Amino acid sequence: MTTSSSDWRPLYPFASHFHWVQSVKQHFLDEGSGETLLCIHGNPTWSFYWRNIILGMRDTHRLIVPDHVGCGFSDKPQKYNYTLSQHIGNLVELVKQLDLRNVTLLAHDWGGAIGLGTALKLSDRFKRIVLFNTGAFPPPYIPLRIRACRIPLLGSLGVRGLNLFARAAISMATEKPERMTPAVKAGLLAPYDSWGTRIAIDRFVKDIPTSPRHATWQVLADIEAGLKNLADRPRLMIWGMKDWCFRPECLERFEKHWPDAEVERYNDCGHYVIEDAHERIVPRLREFLQS
Repeated sequence: MTTSSSDWRPLYPFASHFHWVQSVKQHFLDEGSGETLLCIHGNPTWSFYWRNIILGMRDTHRLIVPDHVGCGFSDKPQKYNYTLSQHIGNLVELVKQLDLRNVTLLAHDWGGAIGLGTALKLSDRFKRIVLFNTGAFPPPYIPLRIRACRIPLLGSLGVRGLNLFARAAISMATEKPERMTPAVKAGLLAPYDSWGTRIAIDRFVKDIPTSPRHATWQVLADIEAGLKNLADRPRLMIWGMKDWCFRPECLERFEKHWPDAEVERYNDCGHYVIEDAHERIVPRLREFLQS
């Protein structure tokens, strides 16, 4: 049997699991055994983004890696409340259904707000926190290239019709283009192959609040206000310092709340920091998980 250079499935050798959130089916991975690492992706990725962390850690840990509703192999309903509060609620239900305890949260991009929002609601179940290029506060800025994706009608035509958001990320979110092989590119894009399957990508972009009048602004403000309640457990922040989206000032904002948190700055990495530096991240995680 031969495979093409764009065949991504050998890079994702994991069994699928599903649970129901009300009437919607959500996909997740459940790999390895031991203390739980809960890996939460952002936009426009899916559980595929965490593959190298899963492969590097499943010999000693259990990794639970969900796809948000609308993403990856989860259902993609066309009439759905694709908001931050809904995604938090979905993750809360997954943690409860699987009865996860002593959890270490790993979160990237929108996964930071979703994961931290969940940790604040289920604080007694979370033991440690690891953040990668993310935010958990009302946005201090919205990059121009993202604002362009919010233009009425034209934005959705680009994001859902031409898949511009996900396709652009393949080159703009990494500083290591040689790692974006045809198979990696195909894997990142695989669940988003039509107008209908790209709905969550579009809705994530539209859910970025620009003022306190937007409902998600207050959700983010509440998460930021609650960060102090998570300061009693080990925290590690790993940042690609060449990220144009979650720029270094986002890291600095977390540091104001958590001045004693451990920080790893990777000056040669971008937004997809795990794609750029997984071989450095896995041993750093192992070290941190001893705390």
